[in-house]
Amino acid sequence: MKYDVITIGSSTFDVFMKSDELKVVPSEAFTVGQAICAGFGSKIEAQTIAFATGGGGTNAAVTFARQGYRTACIGVVGDDLAGKEVVRQLQADGVETAYITRHQEDHTAYSVILVGENGERTIISYKGEGQHFAVAELPFDEVEADWLYVDSIGGHLEVLDAAVRWAATHGVKLATNPGGKDLALGLDALKPHLKRFDVVMMNQEEAARLTGIPYAEERKLFVFMDDIIGGIFVMTRGRQGVVVSDGRSVYRAGVPDSPVVERTGAGDAFNSAFVAEYARSGDIARAIQVGTANASSVVTQYGAKAGILQAGDEGSWPLVEVTREDI
Repeated sequence: MKYDVITIGSSTFDVFMKSDELKVVPSEAFTVGQAICAGFGSKIEAQTIAFATGGGGTNAAVTFARQGYRTACIGVVGDDLAGKEVVRQLQADGVETAYITRHQEDHTAYSVILVGENGERTIISYKGEGQHFAVAELPFDEVEADWLYVDSIGGHLEVLDAAVRWAATHGVKLATNPGGKDLALGLDALKPHLKRFDVVMMNQEEAARLTGIPYAEERKLFVFMDDIIGGIFVMTRGRQGVVVSDGRSVYRAGVPDSPVVERTGAGDAFNSAFVAEYARSGDIARAIQVGTANASSVVTQYGAKAGILQAGDEGSWPLVEVTREDI
């Protein structure tokens, strides 16, 4: 079967809980300098609860499908109610789910997301079946595609090897937003593959950790990444927006002043919509605008999929201004 885009990555079932009694407090015990806290041994009341499906592979698939691409998703879920709901929601958006493996050995990946007063959140994540990607179950001999979007694959280097080999053999363009376990494989393991990717996306903290270059030394990060990536490098910076380099120019944009309910899925929404527009037009500035609009819409609702935009919908806020400077 031929698809415009195939996504491969994580699938989760998420429960969101927001409580006025969860406090954001400063703490040097955490890298970000803050923590969401509740009294130890206390029982607190949640004012809001919401259920949704998530995971980078399925979130990206829904973005591509709503952007008008014929999309399939490769993933792993448990043979349980949560896994059935993941599949049902993908099918509701027209995503092909025949290549999602259903295992009985473990549960579908599950997350409890504690949401603070400012929309920031802490995620307690059980990886479940998402840890069990197996090369033998990849359906690459059954499919064709124009693009392969590789999200978190649980640090399974053999899966990345197989995906990149298949794409190279069949002339498939590659994009990736690697997960934490994938980045933990280290630069030496990932570097041979990154040269084959048309789009590589990660946040600034991840880029600094992977390269060993200090977080604040942005220019050095881009020089280094431009050298090891075959295509363009997209570095998201949270509330500070995004910076993109194609090796010749650097593009920058901020984020609109949109309301935030909670931020889960914002990165997936930006990255997948960026690739969707870049694949369509080849215009980096326009891709940044479409990606930012999608992420800004997603953070206004609970869950990573509810706010994903349809093709032609630019959201409720003016498109961000994108600046360009030569390297």
